[in-house]
Amino acid sequence: MSTAAESLAIASSIPFNRPSLIGNEMEYVHDAIARGHLSGDGVYSRRCEAVLSQLLNDARVLLTTSCTHALEMAALLLDIRPGDEVIVPSFTFVSTANAFVLRGARPVFADIRPDTLNLDERLLAEAITERTRAIVPVHYAGVGCAMDAIVRIAQRAGAEVVEDNAHGLFGTYDSRPLGTFGAMSALSFHETKNVFCGEGGALAINDPRFAARAEVLREKGTDRSRFFRGEVDKYTWLDVGSSYVPSDLLAAFLLAQLERHERIQAERQRLWLRYRNALAEWAAARGAELPHVPERCGSSHHLFRILMPSLGERQALIAHLRRRHIQAIFHYLPLHLSPMGAQFGGRPGQCPVAESVSERIVRLPLFTTLTADEQTRVIDAVLDF
Repeated sequence: MSTAAESLAIASSIPFNRPSLIGNEMEYVHDAIARGHLSGDGVYSRRCEAVLSQLLNDARVLLTTSCTHALEMAALLLDIRPGDEVIVPSFTFVSTANAFVLRGARPVFADIRPDTLNLDERLLAEAITERTRAIVPVHYAGVGCAMDAIVRIAQRAGAEVVEDNAHGLFGTYDSRPLGTFGAMSALSFHETKNVFCGEGGALAINDPRFAARAEVLREKGTDRSRFFRGEVDKYTWLDVGSSYVPSDLLAAFLLAQLERHERIQAERQRLWLRYRNALAEWAAARGAELPHVPERCGSSHHLFRILMPSLGERQALIAHLRRRHIQAIFHYLPLHLSPMGAQFGGRPGQCPVAESVSERIVRLPLFTTLTADEQTRVIDAVLDF
């Protein structure tokens, strides 16, 4: 291919994700610089936390540098120790388990439901032991887990629920926001998420028992936040902790995104529904499966996935789209089959649904500024497969 042709192909390619400005991002970033406060917990951080608190039924929200760090804070707050067990779905990002492994816990890998790809609540009872300290449901693709059953089972076992809500902000279960069911929930503002700031996250605390200590852990184990509020005349080392506070520059960018979340969600819903409606007949004919959203769930429309009948067809579809200059990708490899997972007893066949889904899933481009023409190209390419 000539250089000119290569440039044209790159220019006309459709990425899996395209982070885009949607509001006052640059204005707020410039203002943060002008204010002279670029470190954490500035004006924009507080405004973001207030917006998120309102969205999450008045939870105490603390911005973090990532969803990973929010999960790590949750593990610290629960005082997770060596020998403890934490139940996680095998089909998830490594941070869901790693945050607790860092504290010495043993992850217990549970299989997922074949319809929503969420933690299968029907398998929880057999996974619980006297060492179970926490259950970490992941709201995959922004579709809610069966939180009533999960919370009930956790309470019976004396375990806490920590929601990995990286996909689920703006989603609901029984009309209640995802992230408000467990003692805590972790959010992600990575550039692939519905609202983003490049890298970022938040810990939402629903149980007030953990709120004061969370503020200390987030500030390197000190009462520095109280010092800046004028509540103490000096700050000192009180507890374990780390540096989980993001720059106010990132919060400035994030606030602009949060202010436009209704527009963002409307666009993502429109794109998601168009995919589903346009591909329904094709999927039925090919033996492929499109996303399932139970009646009790309100999706965040975080991603759109197709489950192909086999690994071979999944790979062929991705290659077919690549030839059309469309980036479609698969998703997680099951944690129980990873080298680290094997160290915790993971073995082939342990989570058969997760293993099957991992080999068959394809995610199509879905981002707020995906144009109608671009989506038409994606749809037409899939229909031509």
